[in-house]
Amino acid sequence: MTVGVSPTMVTTALEIPGYRVTKCLGLVRGVTVRSRSVLGTLGASLETLVGGNITLFEEMCEKTRAQSLDLMMEHALQRGANAIICMRYDATEVMQGVTEVIAYGTAVQVERSA
Repeated sequence: MTVGVSPTMVTTALEIPGYRVTKCLGLVRGVTVRSRSVLGTLGASLETLVGGNITLFEEMCEKTRAQSLDLMMEHALQRGANAIICMRYDATEVMQGVTEVIAYGTAVQVERSA
C-alpha cells in the first residue's frame, strides 16, 4: 500500500476533523530559494507606477510557495505520513533579491475516527 499526502490532508490546525492521529512522525519541511531576475524587477517597477497588485512578484511568490509545499509533502511521504498538521510558511531574505521560503509542519499518520 502506497502512503501519500493529499493536499486536502494538510492543515494549519492541530487536528483534521473526522480523523485521529495514530502516529507522529516528526517535523517535515520544504525549502525553496528564489532570486528576482533583472527583467522581472524592471517589469515589477513599471507596475508600481500604475499601482495595485504587482502581478510579476505575485506569480513568483505563488510559485515559490507551491514549490515549497510540494517539497514538504514529498518529505512527509518519505517518512510514511498520510497527513500534515500545524503547517506554516516562513520567508527570509538571504541576501538582497534572494529569498528563502520554507513550508513546515508535523508529519502524522491518521485514520478515520469511528
